[in-house]
Amino acid sequence: MGEQRVSALNDEKKMQKFVKALLADVQAMEYMLEHKWFESGTIRIGAEQEMVMVNKQSQKPACVAMEALEKMKDYDWVETELAKFNLETNLTPRKFIGSCFSDLEKENSEKLDKIQEVLDTMDTDLVLTGILPTLKKRDLIMDNLTPQKRYYALMEAINQQLIGNSYELKLSGIDELALKHDSPLLEAVNTSFQIHLQIEPSDFVKMYNIAQAITGPVMAISANSPLVFGKRLWHESRIAMFQQALDTRSSHDHMRERSARVSFGRDWLHKSIMEIYKEDIARFRVLLSSDVKEDSLTCIKKGQIPRLRSLQVHNSTVYRWNRPCYGISDNGKPHLRIENRVIAAGPTVIDEVASACFWLGLMEGMAQRTDDITKHISFEDARDNFAKAAQFGIDSKFNWFDDEKIPASQLIREKLIPIAREGLEYRKVNKADIDKYLGVIEERAKKHMTGARWMLRGYSELKKTIGEDEALRVITAEIVNNQKKNIPVHNWPAPDTNSLKQYKISEMLVSDFMATDLFTVQKNDIIQLVAELMDWNKIKYTPVEDAKGKLIGLVSARLILRELTRNPTKRKTRTVEDIMVTDIVTVTEETTIKEAIRLMREHDIGCLPVLVNGVDLVGLITENDFIRISRRLIERMD
Repeated sequence: MGEQRVSALNDEKKMQKFVKALLADVQAMEYMLEHKWFESGTIRIGAEQEMVMVNKQSQKPACVAMEALEKMKDYDWVETELAKFNLETNLTPRKFIGSCFSDLEKENSEKLDKIQEVLDTMDTDLVLTGILPTLKKRDLIMDNLTPQKRYYALMEAINQQLIGNSYELKLSGIDELALKHDSPLLEAVNTSFQIHLQIEPSDFVKMYNIAQAITGPVMAISANSPLVFGKRLWHESRIAMFQQALDTRSSHDHMRERSARVSFGRDWLHKSIMEIYKEDIARFRVLLSSDVKEDSLTCIKKGQIPRLRSLQVHNSTVYRWNRPCYGISDNGKPHLRIENRVIAAGPTVIDEVASACFWLGLMEGMAQRTDDITKHISFEDARDNFAKAAQFGIDSKFNWFDDEKIPASQLIREKLIPIAREGLEYRKVNKADIDKYLGVIEERAKKHMTGARWMLRGYSELKKTIGEDEALRVITAEIVNNQKKNIPVHNWPAPDTNSLKQYKISEMLVSDFMATDLFTVQKNDIIQLVAELMDWNKIKYTPVEDAKGKLIGLVSARLILRELTRNPTKRKTRTVEDIMVTDIVTVTEETTIKEAIRLMREHDIGCLPVLVNGVDLVGLITENDFIRISRRLIERMD
């Protein structure tokens, strides 16, 4: 969100004033288009780099943005993002020619290195990934919102439109995620590498439709967001997470097909960029206002270039994956851009630049091959390809030109890379750049390896030997290590637990080792059922929950054995309530292993339920888990 001086619309008069300015901006822009005021003959590219910060030891979010920015006051290219654990950098716009991609990689790497130098003094690492694997729901509380007016205004505005008491997320992949959250800060889970392409005004319709058509394949080869709150979901889970995080619609609205603020779009563009702006004004209520001192129509009459602040503010609250943008170049001329928002941050800088090179090459190559891409592929197929790519990434099978059904990797290698190469050659991009970055794309497709697949494979293997939380920390630590070396993801080795040897034993947490796949019972269950359940699953402890999932007791194998031994005739009629322990010692995910051991010794118990908010059961750590803990300690000391 680029607009700094914004506020929520809290009164009718303020809203009416802003809407009036918004409509004036629309008229002004139509006039500028009609009278050819826009810059022409120069094509530039640009990018925005979003990142997340983590503690070097725990690999978990580090909410240090404001402190870091204070240390980087001279870096005017670093900005805040929505959450305190995020930052964003703006990269220099440059002409689409020559060494533009190697220059982009160099600039991005140098800026990230400068940020990392500062973060090193704060025991913090930056991470480039679409969604941070170690991020938890508890990290998305309003206390972690960046303390700036524009973010408070956005949160307030979104909450005002929310129908109901919470945001609901439902997403299914290998695992399933279903949760409720009371804050739209869920948006902060997403980090991207956003690419900008300046477009000739006369070509905007043609180029925008190309951008829509190629979005699916580009996202498939760059997917990097498969892990959310410990769940293996979509290859590019950002798509669903972002849409649902900002979805304020009721079920009635869905039945009416009311559009979500985050969307791919509803149809091809037909005549003008203004179709998008007008549709978004018609479909989406104004969320934010800005202190607009400029009268855009008066500017037009004076022959001056208006900033169109109202239009830009409103555009910043409607999240198309290919977003139209208005701007004013350093030479004072207005220009139009398409902002590609589907490419996730990471896995490395070279991977990001390769994805950008692929998209930009395809944009130009497709433009050279066809005057109207809508004649070759239906909008429904383009949108379907987008949805498939988000879910399955490089494993997708697309509906392509002339109704051809083709696997993503084959489409990219055999058809799209040659088109991208043609487009880059047309733009006179250096051959060395073309070979380097398209070579990365080709190797990803050939090896069937993206950031998403690397994470999914690694996480599944790690979970066979270590706990969920520790596996996520290993994944994150390996991402950091490989990013610092700038190794393309197709050459990354499988994640190795050795990356955690740097961690201090005293900092190991319950969440690293607790069991989360729990078998629970209720107080009215008969004891014989519980005995069989524990025997079938080879477990010694079973939590007792009420109908709403609140922990109310605990049953152990020892208690079961004692009951069945002492009361053999009553075993079919007596229930869990008769024998369960209700005075339960509990811990949280953030409790250290050292403290957990102390509690077990002090209370002479072999099990500790793990609670969130003092109520919700999320895991269990037992005496048997300390065998695994001992093994990991020995490994770390080698």
